[in-house]
Amino acid sequence: MESIEKWIVYEDEAVIVCHKRAGMAVQSARITEVDMESALKTYLSQKSGGRGPAYLGIINRLDQNVEGLVLFAKTPKAAAELTRIMQEGKMVKEYLAVVAEGPKEEEGRLCDTLLKDPRANMSRVVEKGHPGGKEARLSYKVLERGQNGTLLRIVLETGRHHQIRVQLSHAGMPILGDAKYGAGAQEYRGPIALCAFRLTIRKKGKKPEIFALVPEGEAFQPFARRIANEEAAPE
Repeated sequence: MESIEKWIVYEDEAVIVCHKRAGMAVQSARITEVDMESALKTYLSQKSGGRGPAYLGIINRLDQNVEGLVLFAKTPKAAAELTRIMQEGKMVKEYLAVVAEGPKEEEGRLCDTLLKDPRANMSRVVEKGHPGGKEARLSYKVLERGQNGTLLRIVLETGRHHQIRVQLSHAGMPILGDAKYGAGAQEYRGPIALCAFRLTIRKKGKKPEIFALVPEGEAFQPFARRIANEEAAPE
């Protein structure tokens, strides 16, 4: 396993922001499986000279096969503050996705009701008012259209189970590599083309904190120049 320091995008006394690679779990119940939480706890313990178990709060999560930014709190106080900021809608999560079929319009917004099926570990779109259904909202913008797919920039407004994957597929825009939600017939066989590439935290009375990365996933490489411009762009 590569050094944990290579994952860290930013660290201070209160938080750690990491670049999670596709295939690694944020948290896992399997003793034999290395996950980000356990690796970071070991790192923090070693960094402090082994003074007992390190506190680590997971603020946002990503599916195991999805690449992107994950935010951790190093203290209970920081965890409480970041959770409050997220609940107040002041933490903006932006994603990049390469979809098999791009939309006709250049930008749009999707509003659906999603129902989670824990047994199948899937979610699906149901009618509004369906028992157990939860509202899901996101907006998207086309960044570039290519021969092997269309690059979208997505702003997540709610945080539902598999939300982006379900909503885009339901709208006729399955993500490359996402066999679970309709892209299994595509010729592309690489990792799912979805990345949490930008995170903005707005704290009262302070300048927004912006963290961003350039995806490593295979499907993003043809769009590297455009992605670099988006990653470096101001808020």
